[in-house]
Amino acid sequence: MSNLNARQLRVNMTDAERRLWSILRGRQLLGYKFRRQHPIGPFILDLACVEYLLAIEADGGQHAENEYDQRRTDWLENRGWRVMRFWNNEILANSEGVIDTIRSVLTEAKSMNPHPPATRAPPSPASGRGDG
Repeated sequence: MSNLNARQLRVNMTDAERRLWSILRGRQLLGYKFRRQHPIGPFILDLACVEYLLAIEADGGQHAENEYDQRRTDWLENRGWRVMRFWNNEILANSEGVIDTIRSVLTEAKSMNPHPPATRAPPSPASGRGDG
């Protein structure tokens, strides 16, 4: 899926996605950076902490026992991602519990890998930056 699709999904976020984003955006959760509607391979993740390869999905009833979601999770996990799924009603009714669970997973990930690889390459001297 393209960045255009991701951009459209950002505009049309569900209430549950909007609630999570309002809590996770701007490094509000212990300084972790999250992206919303983040394209990765053929998929678009609802929310992602790229630094620690954590995908967070807000799922409605259409996702119950969904074979596509399982293939998607398998694809992501085979590339080192951890996928967390929360039901929309759980996010809306128990946001603090959901955030506590996410915080716990990130704290564990950080303790196992306190210095993850950089997500962006530094500027190269050939680009005219960096050797000033």
